[in-house]
Amino acid sequence: MTPRAGMLIAAGALVAGTVTVLPAAPAGAGEPAPRPLPPLAWTGCATKAYPKLQCATLKVPLNHDDPAGRSITLALTRVPHTASTFQGPLLVNPGGPGGSGRAMAGYVAASLPPKVAAEYDVIGFDPRGVGKSEPALDCEPGHFAPVRADSVPTGAEAERAAVDRARSFAEACGKKYADVLPYIDTVSTARDLDAIRAALGAPQINYLGYSYGTYLGAVYARLHPDRVRRMALDSVVNPHGVWYEDNISQDYAFDTRHKDFMAWVARQDAVYKLGTDPAAVEASWYRMRDALRAAPAGGKVGPGELEDTFLPGGYYNGYWPRLANAFSAYVNDADPAPLKEAYERYGEADAAADNGYSVYTSVQCRDAAWPRDWNVWRKDSWDVHAKAPFSTWNNAWYNAPCAFWPVESLTPPDVTNDQLPPVLILQATDDAATPYEGGVALHRLVRGSSLVVEQGGGNHGVTLGGNDCLDDHLATYLATGKVPRAEGDAEVDAVCEALPEPEPEPLTATGKKAQGEKAADGRTSGEKAPEKRAGRAGIPLAEPVGVALHGLLGHVR
Repeated sequence: MTPRAGMLIAAGALVAGTVTVLPAAPAGAGEPAPRPLPPLAWTGCATKAYPKLQCATLKVPLNHDDPAGRSITLALTRVPHTASTFQGPLLVNPGGPGGSGRAMAGYVAASLPPKVAAEYDVIGFDPRGVGKSEPALDCEPGHFAPVRADSVPTGAEAERAAVDRARSFAEACGKKYADVLPYIDTVSTARDLDAIRAALGAPQINYLGYSYGTYLGAVYARLHPDRVRRMALDSVVNPHGVWYEDNISQDYAFDTRHKDFMAWVARQDAVYKLGTDPAAVEASWYRMRDALRAAPAGGKVGPGELEDTFLPGGYYNGYWPRLANAFSAYVNDADPAPLKEAYERYGEADAAADNGYSVYTSVQCRDAAWPRDWNVWRKDSWDVHAKAPFSTWNNAWYNAPCAFWPVESLTPPDVTNDQLPPVLILQATDDAATPYEGGVALHRLVRGSSLVVEQGGGNHGVTLGGNDCLDDHLATYLATGKVPRAEGDAEVDAVCEALPEPEPEPLTATGKKAQGEKAADGRTSGEKAPEKRAGRAGIPLAEPVGVALHGLLGHVR
């Protein structure tokens, strides 16, 4: 599941749910006849990074059960195949819900081995409601404008204000998009995938999905198993917990991952000067959080914004050096400027983030039942916070509109499947956003699937991000359809070692860097560069390969 920068898609605790059994194959004569689709009109929309990129739009029914009714528009991208051997379309999705997928086509085509990429039309798309698709939802612009109240309620009055804020967001969505919200859900999006397939003139699709995209792929595969040729699922949503139950796992997992980060900072005491005891480093982080309640850094970074800033570090450890720099500068030098800069880079919401959050809530609140009694949320959140304080309440408020959602919830489909060709599942053991149990659960539900594990890996989204072992498994699968198989009764079919931990980023003698100071590559502080960045000492550092991927997955802009 991939939220906007700095915002975790999580809340709450355990809830029992029922499942709806979807048809194991396309419905028969009782299903409405599909609307005839004209050929897609591809036009050039090349970028410097992706010179072969093309764009198109596709009209699909808002309500797939009423194909003659209102249409909405999906925005698509393509990098066309160039080899004489053509293996069909490869649809790619970065997750969310609410993640824009148009840029994924160029990235995936450029990141796969050229011989493999050349055999596919790599297709990106903005799901319904997202980005350049129309209508694009934005329920309440500026909902995350700083400085918000502390995410951890300081009393009954503060809690009531936060509940009212969540209710207001849900009401704004209902007033603005009353006719659309009943059709912003995973099953409707999966049916859009099949409309894209039909418009491409392909009898089957190949699919690569990350995070929430794994759940979208699993739902599509349940609807249309005969239309799946190859399917790779990276960082898997646990289908047993959609959506409230999965979030309790996230709360614990992100707290553990934050502790991993604090331990890394402690091992780098020679650079960051925050101590060698991980518990003491973590205590310093929470003292920083407390201090920001009274005096937000740069007038923008209070406790909630601090959590937003450091949450991306739970998705991808390539962000740790810069986050540690900001942490160190604040604690050791009383310098809030790097912390403000880090927030603007990793946590601050813009219009695209507002759109992504609007679609996120629309899908998750519609997909599955959420408690309507706030007392359930309160008890669960305090219980979890007592053990995992890093982001539990932040997550609760992020999802709290679902307690007041104006559209009735559906029930999650059963994604059990025994009719697919081999499916490749890739999962890191220490992933916080989609914990390891999700990959195992889907592996057990999809007969004949293959589970490839990154042992000791803590990043979310593990292929095409620099791990050659994982990338080789993906490339072999897309090239040949072959998956690794374990011997005997072993559940894991192949194991790849995790990438090394990041190296610390050098500091200046004082640990300070002036706002607007020019870096070695000519950027001012806060600007991003695709290939190089400057350390706070002005020393150019190679940008980790995974930075580009995790930007596309929504972990940072």
